[in-house]
Amino acid sequence: MSKIREMVEDAFADPKTENSIVKPYALTHGTLESYSLKNSRRFYEKFLGLECVQHGPRTIAVRCGFKFHIIAVEVGNELNPVGYLNHWGVDVATREEVDAAHAAALAMQEAFGIRSVTDAVDQHGVYSFYIQDLDHNWWEIQYYEAGYQHTDMFEFGDVFDSSKSD
Repeated sequence: MSKIREMVEDAFADPKTENSIVKPYALTHGTLESYSLKNSRRFYEKFLGLECVQHGPRTIAVRCGFKFHIIAVEVGNELNPVGYLNHWGVDVATREEVDAAHAAALAMQEAFGIRSVTDAVDQHGVYSFYIQDLDHNWWEIQYYEAGYQHTDMFEFGDVFDSSKSD
């Protein structure tokens, strides 16, 4: 059995659209930019372990574990770098896997064009580190000790009341 099937019994969450204008049934994809699909795809598949398919001359779809995908669009020098707060999360099964990925990122930084690797630390409830890829996209490699963070995040509900802030 794959790790995702072991950790996540039910990958569905009923949309709460009763009070919204748009009534979506799923959040299906996101987008990131790439200088070169060939180089980016190598990083996604060989380093991050993501599945890729090219469905257009300048686009590939990227996924891992769920029926949600990222579209990588080759834009060449028109690429707009993003900050680390605009990152994609990749979950692994143990702290040791975070440490192994961190060591690999440092060892293979030049080979994969990794621009930056942060220290692995305990932060916001996970053990993780960030890497900035060759296209200036940020990835967080994380381990959540309590199981599957997504489930807990939504089961805990609102912890802060944003209506009281400026």
